[in-house]
Amino acid sequence: MDFDFTEDQQQLRDAVGRWVEKAYDFDRRRGIEKDGGFSRDAWNELSELGLGGLYIPEDDGGLGMGPVEAMVVMEELGRGIVLEPLAQSFISGSVLARHANEAVRGEWLPGIGSGEKLVVLAYQERGARYRLDRCETQATKSGDGYTVSGTKSLVPAGDQAAAYLVPAQLEGRIALFLVPRAEGSVQASGYATQDGSRAAEVVFTQAPAQLLAADGLPVLEEAVDIGIAATCAEGVGVMDKTLALTVEYLNTRKQFGVTIGSFQALRHRVADMKMQLELARSMSYYATLKLGAPAAERRQALARAKYQLGVSMRFVGQASVQLHGGIGVTDEYMGSHYFRKLTQMEMVFGDTLHHLGEVSARMEDSAGVFA
Repeated sequence: MDFDFTEDQQQLRDAVGRWVEKAYDFDRRRGIEKDGGFSRDAWNELSELGLGGLYIPEDDGGLGMGPVEAMVVMEELGRGIVLEPLAQSFISGSVLARHANEAVRGEWLPGIGSGEKLVVLAYQERGARYRLDRCETQATKSGDGYTVSGTKSLVPAGDQAAAYLVPAQLEGRIALFLVPRAEGSVQASGYATQDGSRAAEVVFTQAPAQLLAADGLPVLEEAVDIGIAATCAEGVGVMDKTLALTVEYLNTRKQFGVTIGSFQALRHRVADMKMQLELARSMSYYATLKLGAPAAERRQALARAKYQLGVSMRFVGQASVQLHGGIGVTDEYMGSHYFRKLTQMEMVFGDTLHHLGEVSARMEDSAGVFA
């Protein structure tokens, strides 16, 4: 199989990498973090690059690209630990392009592609423990439309969003809705997260909603899998930069008159970090290439990938701190922010133990089929 990137994909990587290096340096990121974890200016700059429209067809105002291009972009954003939730535009753009009717597509997709409208996935609920089939939010038929009532937690940039993709119970099964943010019926309480980005608790009170899929669970799984693949790619970028910072430190810090990078034990530790990074990279590629597979195969692949990324992110982050010593956890040092990012990303779209359980359960199901 050919894993070389096309010329267009490499140009896309270079363009995003240049933006991260020149326009989103560590000082700017710290300023955005102190201001709440989301910058509309930075979001608009990402949108001017056309990144919000990667998953949106050209007829709907997007670039008409796909998972591999999204992976390339997320790796570069990971190297800069960019706070703005671009992956949410990938999710919403893909879901609406594939499942919304023509009127909804025309109303929302051009705005998502241009960055004017931030639409985010609001699916997590307290007590669900990453289970997508556990949902207490309720939907009710109201005239020609629907209303949604319930509370969603840890919604990325939820207080900055123009609308939400919301799973809710409808006539005994989970349906998926598009819920525009409306004063009085949608309340979003924003807060900073561990990695410096922004999330919100969002309360829907008979909020007007547009039905996207009456059988919403498969569509929700599809949306989450796009998010997992994006998170895996971003994690590779974060680990790549973390390793580079660690090597730079080891080649600069001196002890007993020599750089500590010359100590064999520390060199072996760096080699272990590199091995974990490459394992993660290969599984990120695997996750991205499996997004178009049948649902059961796709879900298994994405769970395997997220499990490996969780293991790798934990190892690389903790090893970096150990090799740095005390400076590795100080807020003033760049490396501590990468460690925080890796720590939080392990929990995003299901933690490592959750996905280990998913892999084991699906293997048991497969064994039962062939028994």
